[in-house]
Amino acid sequence: MMVAGVLVLVVALIALLVLWSARAARAATALVPPDGRFIDVPGARLHYIDAGSDTGSGPPIVLVHGLGGHSRNFTYALTERLTPHHRVLIVDRPGSGHSRWTGPTDWRIGTHATIIARFIAALGIDRPLLVGHSLGGAISLAVALDHPEAVRALALIAPLTLPVDTVPDLHKPLMIRSALLRRVIAWTVAIPLAKSQGRRAVEAVFAPEPAPADFETRGGGALTTRPSGIIAVSSELVAVGDDMPHMAQRYAALNLPVGIIYGREDQVLDCAHQGEDAAKLIPGCDLTVIPGGHMIPVTAPDTVADWILSRAR
Repeated sequence: MMVAGVLVLVVALIALLVLWSARAARAATALVPPDGRFIDVPGARLHYIDAGSDTGSGPPIVLVHGLGGHSRNFTYALTERLTPHHRVLIVDRPGSGHSRWTGPTDWRIGTHATIIARFIAALGIDRPLLVGHSLGGAISLAVALDHPEAVRALALIAPLTLPVDTVPDLHKPLMIRSALLRRVIAWTVAIPLAKSQGRRAVEAVFAPEPAPADFETRGGGALTTRPSGIIAVSSELVAVGDDMPHMAQRYAALNLPVGIIYGREDQVLDCAHQGEDAAKLIPGCDLTVIPGGHMIPVTAPDTVADWILSRAR
Protein backbone atom coordinates (compact mmCIF):
# COMPACT_ATOMS: atom_id res chain seq x y z
CA MET A 1 0.00 0.00 0.00
CA MET A 2 2.84 2.38 0.81
CA VAL A 3 4.48 1.75 -2.59
CA ALA A 4 1.17 2.34 -4.35
CA GLY A 5 0.70 5.58 -2.45
CA VAL A 6 4.15 6.80 -3.43
CA LEU A 7 3.48 5.97 -7.08
CA VAL A 8 0.22 7.91 -6.98
CA LEU A 9 2.04 10.92 -5.52
CA VAL A 10 4.77 10.71 -8.16
CA VAL A 11 2.24 10.51 -11.00
CA ALA A 12 0.28 13.41 -9.51
CA LEU A 13 3.45 15.50 -9.21
CA ILE A 14 4.42 14.78 -12.82
CA ALA A 15 0.93 15.69 -13.99
CA LEU A 16 1.08 18.97 -12.07
CA LEU A 17 4.49 19.79 -13.54
CA VAL A 18 3.23 19.10 -17.07
CA LEU A 19 0.17 21.28 -16.54
CA TRP A 20 2.29 24.04 -15.01
CA SER A 21 4.74 23.88 -17.93
CA ALA A 22 1.91 24.07 -20.46
CA ARG A 23 0.46 27.09 -18.65
CA ALA A 24 3.90 28.76 -18.52
CA ALA A 25 4.30 28.18 -22.27
CA ARG A 26 0.96 29.85 -23.00
CA ALA A 27 1.88 32.78 -20.76
CA ALA A 28 5.25 33.24 -22.49
CA THR A 29 3.64 33.19 -25.93
CA ALA A 30 1.07 35.77 -24.79
CA LEU A 31 3.89 37.92 -23.38
CA VAL A 32 5.87 37.73 -26.64
CA PRO A 33 3.37 37.23 -29.49
CA PRO A 34 4.36 36.97 -33.17
CA ASP A 35 5.50 40.27 -34.67
CA GLY A 36 5.52 39.30 -38.34
CA ARG A 37 4.16 36.93 -40.95
CA PHE A 38 4.27 33.20 -41.61
CA ILE A 39 5.42 31.26 -44.64
CA ASP A 40 5.48 27.54 -45.32
CA VAL A 41 8.58 25.95 -46.83
CA PRO A 42 9.23 22.22 -47.19
CA GLY A 43 9.79 20.98 -43.66
CA ALA A 44 8.82 24.06 -41.65
CA ARG A 45 6.35 26.85 -41.01
CA LEU A 46 8.46 29.97 -40.48
CA HIS A 47 7.68 33.18 -38.66
CA TYR A 48 9.53 36.15 -40.13
CA ILE A 49 9.63 39.93 -40.14
CA ASP A 50 9.98 41.81 -43.44
CA ALA A 51 11.08 45.40 -42.89
CA GLY A 52 12.70 48.19 -44.84
CA SER A 53 12.39 48.59 -48.58
CA ASP A 54 13.81 47.24 -51.81
CA THR A 55 14.27 50.83 -52.91
CA GLY A 56 17.17 51.31 -50.49
CA SER A 57 20.79 51.71 -51.46
CA GLY A 58 21.94 48.11 -51.06
CA PRO A 59 21.12 44.41 -51.26
CA PRO A 60 18.57 42.70 -49.04
CA ILE A 61 19.76 41.48 -45.64
CA VAL A 62 18.62 38.26 -43.94
CA LEU A 63 19.28 37.89 -40.21
CA VAL A 64 19.62 34.45 -38.55
CA HIS A 65 19.55 34.18 -34.76
CA GLY A 66 21.54 31.93 -32.46
CA LEU A 67 20.91 29.27 -29.83
CA GLY A 68 17.78 29.99 -27.81
CA GLY A 69 17.18 33.19 -29.76
CA HIS A 70 14.66 34.50 -32.26
CA SER A 71 13.75 37.58 -34.23
CA ARG A 72 13.45 39.97 -31.27
CA ASN A 73 17.16 39.55 -30.55
CA PHE A 74 17.64 41.68 -33.66
CA THR A 75 14.59 43.94 -33.52
CA TYR A 76 15.56 45.01 -29.99
CA ALA A 77 17.94 47.64 -31.38
CA LEU A 78 19.71 46.53 -34.56
CA THR A 79 17.06 46.25 -37.27
CA GLU A 80 15.91 49.88 -37.15
CA ARG A 81 19.46 50.96 -37.96
CA LEU A 82 19.49 48.88 -41.15
CA THR A 83 16.03 49.40 -42.61
CA PRO A 84 16.56 52.96 -43.93
CA HIS A 85 19.04 51.53 -46.41
CA HIS A 86 17.98 47.92 -47.05
CA ARG A 87 15.17 45.46 -47.08
CA VAL A 88 15.74 43.46 -43.88
CA LEU A 89 14.26 40.04 -43.14
CA ILE A 90 14.52 38.34 -39.75
CA VAL A 91 13.46 34.71 -39.51
CA ASP A 92 12.81 32.43 -36.54
CA ARG A 93 14.49 29.09 -37.14
CA PRO A 94 12.18 26.06 -36.80
CA GLY A 95 11.74 25.09 -33.16
CA SER A 96 12.59 28.61 -32.00
CA GLY A 97 10.47 31.71 -31.56
CA HIS A 98 7.19 31.18 -33.39
CA SER A 99 8.47 28.82 -36.10
CA ARG A 100 7.95 25.07 -36.07
CA TRP A 101 8.85 21.93 -37.92
CA THR A 102 6.17 20.52 -40.22
CA GLY A 103 8.25 17.65 -41.57
CA PRO A 104 10.68 15.35 -39.76
CA THR A 105 12.39 17.18 -36.90
CA ASP A 106 16.09 17.47 -37.72
CA TRP A 107 18.31 19.76 -35.68
CA ARG A 108 21.51 19.37 -37.71
CA ILE A 109 23.25 22.54 -38.85
CA GLY A 110 22.99 21.47 -42.49
CA THR A 111 19.22 21.00 -42.20
CA HIS A 112 18.79 24.47 -40.73
CA ALA A 113 20.90 25.81 -43.58
CA THR A 114 18.60 24.14 -46.10
CA ILE A 115 15.56 25.68 -44.38
CA ILE A 116 17.16 29.14 -44.60
CA ALA A 117 17.95 28.60 -48.30
CA ARG A 118 14.33 27.52 -48.89
CA PHE A 119 13.11 30.62 -47.04
CA ILE A 120 15.24 32.86 -49.28
CA ALA A 121 13.94 31.11 -52.39
CA ALA A 122 10.30 31.13 -51.26
CA LEU A 123 10.32 34.91 -50.84
CA GLY A 124 12.31 35.47 -54.03
CA ILE A 125 15.07 37.31 -52.18
CA ASP A 126 17.87 38.10 -54.61
CA ARG A 127 21.14 36.80 -53.12
CA PRO A 128 21.02 38.63 -49.78
CA LEU A 129 23.79 39.48 -47.38
CA LEU A 130 23.32 36.73 -44.79
CA VAL A 131 23.92 37.87 -41.21
CA GLY A 132 24.25 35.17 -38.55
CA HIS A 133 24.67 35.62 -34.79
CA SER A 134 26.28 32.92 -32.62
CA LEU A 135 24.90 29.52 -33.77
CA GLY A 136 23.26 31.49 -36.59
CA GLY A 137 26.81 32.15 -37.76
CA ALA A 138 27.51 28.43 -38.13
CA ILE A 139 24.21 28.00 -39.98
CA SER A 140 25.07 30.91 -42.29
CA LEU A 141 28.43 29.29 -43.06
CA ALA A 142 26.59 26.05 -43.87
CA VAL A 143 24.29 27.97 -46.25
CA ALA A 144 27.36 29.33 -48.05
CA LEU A 145 28.91 25.85 -48.25
CA ASP A 146 25.81 23.91 -49.29
CA HIS A 147 23.75 26.57 -51.12
CA PRO A 148 26.29 29.14 -52.40
CA GLU A 149 23.91 30.35 -55.09
CA ALA A 150 21.48 31.59 -52.42
CA VAL A 151 23.66 34.33 -50.89
CA ARG A 152 26.19 36.94 -51.99
CA ALA A 153 28.18 37.41 -48.76
CA LEU A 154 28.25 36.58 -45.04
CA ALA A 155 28.42 38.95 -42.07
CA LEU A 156 28.90 36.90 -38.90
CA ILE A 157 28.34 38.37 -35.44
CA ALA A 158 30.07 36.53 -32.56
CA PRO A 159 29.69 33.34 -34.61
CA LEU A 160 30.21 29.72 -33.72
CA THR A 161 32.74 28.70 -36.37
CA LEU A 162 34.85 25.88 -34.90
CA PRO A 163 34.27 22.87 -32.63
CA VAL A 164 33.94 23.70 -28.94
CA ASP A 165 35.98 21.47 -26.63
CA THR A 166 34.27 22.57 -23.42
CA VAL A 167 30.55 23.28 -23.22
CA PRO A 168 29.87 26.57 -21.36
CA ASP A 169 28.55 26.08 -17.82
CA LEU A 170 25.35 27.82 -18.87
CA HIS A 171 24.56 25.03 -21.36
CA LYS A 172 25.93 21.92 -19.61
CA PRO A 173 22.59 20.91 -17.98
CA LEU A 174 20.97 20.80 -21.43
CA MET A 175 23.50 18.45 -23.06
CA ILE A 176 20.95 15.61 -23.17
CA ARG A 177 21.53 13.13 -25.98
CA SER A 178 18.35 11.09 -25.47
CA ALA A 179 15.41 12.68 -27.32
CA LEU A 180 12.95 10.95 -24.96
CA LEU A 181 14.71 12.11 -21.80
CA ARG A 182 15.02 15.59 -23.27
CA ARG A 183 11.26 15.76 -23.80
CA VAL A 184 10.47 14.40 -20.33
CA ILE A 185 12.75 16.93 -18.65
CA ALA A 186 11.44 19.79 -20.80
CA TRP A 187 7.86 19.08 -19.75
CA THR A 188 8.54 18.51 -16.03
CA VAL A 189 11.45 20.08 -14.14
CA ALA A 190 13.09 22.26 -16.81
CA ILE A 191 10.57 25.10 -16.86
CA PRO A 192 10.44 25.64 -13.07
CA LEU A 193 14.25 25.62 -13.04
CA ALA A 194 14.41 27.97 -16.03
CA LYS A 195 11.98 30.34 -14.35
CA SER A 196 14.00 30.39 -11.13
CA GLN A 197 17.33 30.82 -12.93
CA GLY A 198 16.08 32.88 -15.87
CA ARG A 199 17.61 36.23 -14.96
CA ARG A 200 20.93 34.61 -14.07
CA ALA A 201 21.01 32.86 -17.46
CA VAL A 202 20.34 36.12 -19.32
CA GLU A 203 23.10 37.85 -17.37
CA ALA A 204 25.51 35.02 -18.26
CA VAL A 205 24.77 35.43 -21.98
CA PHE A 206 25.37 39.21 -21.81
CA ALA A 207 28.40 39.11 -19.47
CA PRO A 208 30.49 41.07 -18.81
CA GLU A 209 28.03 43.70 -20.02
CA PRO A 210 24.78 44.32 -18.12
CA ALA A 211 21.67 42.62 -19.44
CA PRO A 212 18.77 44.94 -20.32
CA ALA A 213 15.97 44.87 -17.78
CA ASP A 214 13.37 44.47 -20.53
CA PHE A 215 15.05 41.68 -22.48
CA GLU A 216 12.40 39.15 -21.39
CA THR A 217 9.77 41.00 -23.42
CA ARG A 218 11.41 43.44 -25.84
CA GLY A 219 14.23 40.97 -26.51
CA GLY A 220 11.88 37.96 -26.45
CA GLY A 221 13.77 36.10 -23.72
CA ALA A 222 10.53 34.76 -22.26
CA LEU A 223 10.06 32.40 -25.22
CA THR A 224 13.05 30.34 -24.10
CA THR A 225 11.16 29.30 -20.97
CA ARG A 226 8.77 27.01 -22.83
CA PRO A 227 9.13 23.23 -23.23
CA SER A 228 9.61 23.71 -26.98
CA GLY A 229 12.39 26.21 -26.29
CA ILE A 230 14.17 23.82 -23.91
CA ILE A 231 13.92 21.00 -26.44
CA ALA A 232 15.29 23.21 -29.22
CA VAL A 233 18.29 24.43 -27.21
CA SER A 234 19.15 20.93 -25.99
CA SER A 235 18.75 19.37 -29.44
CA GLU A 236 20.85 22.03 -31.14
CA LEU A 237 23.62 21.73 -28.53
CA VAL A 238 23.92 18.02 -29.27
CA ALA A 239 23.81 18.57 -33.04
CA VAL A 240 26.53 21.24 -32.89
CA GLY A 241 28.94 18.83 -31.24
CA ASP A 242 28.32 16.29 -33.98
CA ASP A 243 28.36 18.67 -36.97
CA MET A 244 31.04 21.31 -36.39
CA PRO A 245 34.21 19.19 -36.79
CA HIS A 246 33.26 18.09 -40.31
CA MET A 247 31.97 21.51 -41.35
CA ALA A 248 35.12 23.34 -40.27
CA GLN A 249 37.18 21.13 -42.57
CA ARG A 250 35.32 22.58 -45.58
CA TYR A 251 36.01 26.29 -45.06
CA ALA A 252 38.78 26.39 -47.64
CA ALA A 253 36.09 25.83 -50.31
CA LEU A 254 34.22 29.06 -49.45
CA ASN A 255 34.22 31.43 -52.40
CA LEU A 256 32.34 34.54 -51.27
CA PRO A 257 33.09 37.51 -49.00
CA VAL A 258 32.99 36.65 -45.29
CA GLY A 259 33.33 39.12 -42.43
CA ILE A 260 33.37 38.38 -38.70
CA ILE A 261 32.81 40.80 -35.82
CA TYR A 262 33.44 39.75 -32.23
CA GLY A 263 33.24 41.26 -28.78
CA ARG A 264 36.66 40.99 -27.19
CA GLU A 265 35.20 40.03 -23.79
CA ASP A 266 32.73 37.42 -25.11
CA GLN A 267 32.16 34.86 -22.33
CA VAL A 268 29.98 32.45 -24.31
CA LEU A 269 32.34 31.82 -27.24
CA ASP A 270 36.08 32.42 -27.30
CA CYS A 271 36.93 35.38 -29.55
CA ALA A 272 40.49 34.16 -30.16
CA HIS A 273 39.45 30.66 -31.23
CA GLN A 274 36.09 31.27 -32.89
CA GLY A 275 37.16 34.59 -34.44
CA GLU A 276 40.91 34.76 -35.03
CA ASP A 277 41.52 31.06 -35.71
CA ALA A 278 38.48 30.79 -37.97
CA ALA A 279 39.48 33.87 -39.96
CA LYS A 280 42.74 32.11 -40.86
CA LEU A 281 40.81 29.14 -42.27
CA ILE A 282 38.26 31.09 -44.32
CA PRO A 283 39.70 32.51 -47.56
CA GLY A 284 39.80 36.31 -47.48
CA CYS A 285 37.92 36.53 -44.19
CA ASP A 286 37.96 39.95 -42.54
CA LEU A 287 37.88 40.03 -38.71
CA THR A 288 36.81 43.02 -36.61
CA VAL A 289 37.14 42.93 -32.82
CA ILE A 290 35.33 45.48 -30.64
CA PRO A 291 34.81 45.93 -26.90
CA GLY A 292 31.87 43.89 -25.60
CA GLY A 293 30.43 40.49 -24.88
CA HIS A 294 28.36 37.96 -26.79
CA MET A 295 25.23 40.07 -27.26
CA ILE A 296 26.74 42.97 -29.19
CA PRO A 297 23.70 43.18 -31.53
CA VAL A 298 21.87 44.45 -28.42
CA THR A 299 24.64 46.20 -26.49
CA ALA A 300 26.51 47.83 -29.41
CA PRO A 301 23.85 48.24 -32.12
CA ASP A 302 25.36 51.35 -33.72
CA THR A 303 28.77 49.75 -34.14
CA VAL A 304 27.34 46.45 -35.37
CA ALA A 305 24.89 48.15 -37.74
CA ASP A 306 27.66 50.32 -39.25
CA TRP A 307 29.76 47.19 -39.71
CA ILE A 308 26.88 45.32 -41.42
CA LEU A 309 26.21 48.28 -43.72
CA SER A 310 29.88 48.40 -44.66
CA ARG A 311 29.75 44.68 -45.48
CA ALA A 312 26.65 45.26 -47.60
CA ARG A 313 28.49 47.95 -49.58
